[in-house]
Amino acid sequence: MEGKHSIPNRLYLLTKIKELTRSLVEDLCNGRSPTLKIDQFTSYCSEDSGKCNQLRVTRGGFRLHLCSCCSYNLPKGKEILTLRRESQSRRFDALLRVLLIVQQLLQENKHGSKRDIYYMHPSVFKEQSVVDRAVNDICILLQCSRHNLNVVSVGNGLVMGWVRFAEAGRKFDCISSPNTAHQIPVYVEDVEDIISVAEYILIVEKESVFQRLANDQFCRKNRCIVITGRGYPDVPTRRFLHLLIEKLRLPVYCLVDCDPYGIDILATFRFGSMQMAYDAKSLRLPEIQWLGAFPSDCEKYQLPQHCLLPLTTEDKQKAEGILHRCYVEREAPSWRYELQLMLDRGVKFEIEALSVHSLTFLSENYLPSKIQMGAFI
Repeated sequence: MEGKHSIPNRLYLLTKIKELTRSLVEDLCNGRSPTLKIDQFTSYCSEDSGKCNQLRVTRGGFRLHLCSCCSYNLPKGKEILTLRRESQSRRFDALLRVLLIVQQLLQENKHGSKRDIYYMHPSVFKEQSVVDRAVNDICILLQCSRHNLNVVSVGNGLVMGWVRFAEAGRKFDCISSPNTAHQIPVYVEDVEDIISVAEYILIVEKESVFQRLANDQFCRKNRCIVITGRGYPDVPTRRFLHLLIEKLRLPVYCLVDCDPYGIDILATFRFGSMQMAYDAKSLRLPEIQWLGAFPSDCEKYQLPQHCLLPLTTEDKQKAEGILHRCYVEREAPSWRYELQLMLDRGVKFEIEALSVHSLTFLSENYLPSKIQMGAFI
């Protein structure tokens, strides 16, 4: 998140926490109900009237699309939490409890996961989502990212290929065995000494495809780095990708299932998630290009009918929702054609459906030809 302090340190955050708690205590001492004003952020809007794209400014020869309702890093209003409202008292209580734990983590320079925090007061929090929301609220109040609070995610992502790096004294040498999977580091801020001879980065949606490429020795035959978030990507995976892109300046391609959820995962990588819209600047990856699988690939690669699955009602609702997101029209209009084609045909298919031609078709034909021909959007 971009604020007055782009990289807040522990001392700064502890000072902010002290100021915040002092203001709440002063309210109580003066007979006022404590109140918190939390900025609201969004990663996209669904403006059907077309107003989202009406305001355009020419600057330096480029046309910038500006929209007050979907600009990154700008709050869209404030949510006011007060103990006067019984419906908000539980959320207020959870936020203060989590804030106390965060303060302790920062004071002791220790790290903890959101799951660790949940189990410190499970009878109070009731659900993990209560802790998740409290952590997000605290990030917004303190104008920082989650990792600045020493609250870390348990990383699910995997990496292999032509890259070498170190993290907190540990060395990750993928180059010596480019088809061996390594866990993506959790403490991405400690990653250093990145060395790579790769020509591009390939993101794959799921572990089964990642393993298929490993079995086919894809990275040994192609100078690349392959990463999977194992579905919807976690924060360490997105932050690690952000770091690689910043340091290596390589083309980045994304391979997902040809279904609405695959495309939503692609959108999460490129544009960020709604849940963490307040931290879009450090998590969104606008350089990513969609490599496949496209609905139009169905005919191009002659997939037989038995490889296609009908779109469910939920699939259709998901696809229509993505179509209405402002960034699809503004930054990825070519996605609209493929999404609409999927809806019109009413079918979807998985990446693995390409194996109908041969088990190695994905690694030996589909991916190399796509990259060589520039068949991405």
